Amino acid sequence: MLDPKQHQGKFGEDYVRVLASAAGLVVTKEDIDADGIDLGFKSVGTCARTYSPTIEAQIKTWSTPSGSAGHLTYRGLDEWQFNRLAGPNFSVRRYLFVICVPTKRHLYTSSLTDGVMLRHLGYYLSLEAEQPIAEPDRARKRTVRVPLANVLTAATLRQLTETQPTRWQR
Repeated sequence: MLDPKQHQGKFGEDYVRVLASAAGLVVTKEDIDADGIDLGFKSVGTCARTYSPTIEAQIKTWSTPSGSAGHLTYRGLDEWQFNRLAGPNFSVRRYLFVICVPTKRHLYTSSLTDGVMLRHLGYYLSLEAEQPIAEPDRARKRTVRVPLANVLTAATLRQLTETQPTRWQR
């Protein structure tokens, strides 16, 4: 049996896979997690003059979310993980996905008469405008503020995948 943290992390990845499936995206996973990326998402076909636009994400789960003034205050990234998302110098855009989950795994889903409900919500954040840390330390945590308006849904996941940054457009 998985320990509770592993199970929680697996649920977070599965939660995002369900959204990607509903959005019609292809999900990719590296065979080795050497770069801090959990999943990639690709839209097959041409979109905004780009063929098969792709994004990558680091997925974190959180069972005790906190924050204020329209933001979650996430303290679960170490500096190494932060650097794998921060700055503009990636060939594929990267995001942090924070999936808020119940504290008990039996509450992750509910079966309803018209479908299955996943709990709770997921959020996304781009750290492209942040400066990477010069000498990252895995023992130190980096706090990020995730806007509550950045709810991760099938539609927003597709939009993140298909919207290319201005600097890449010709």
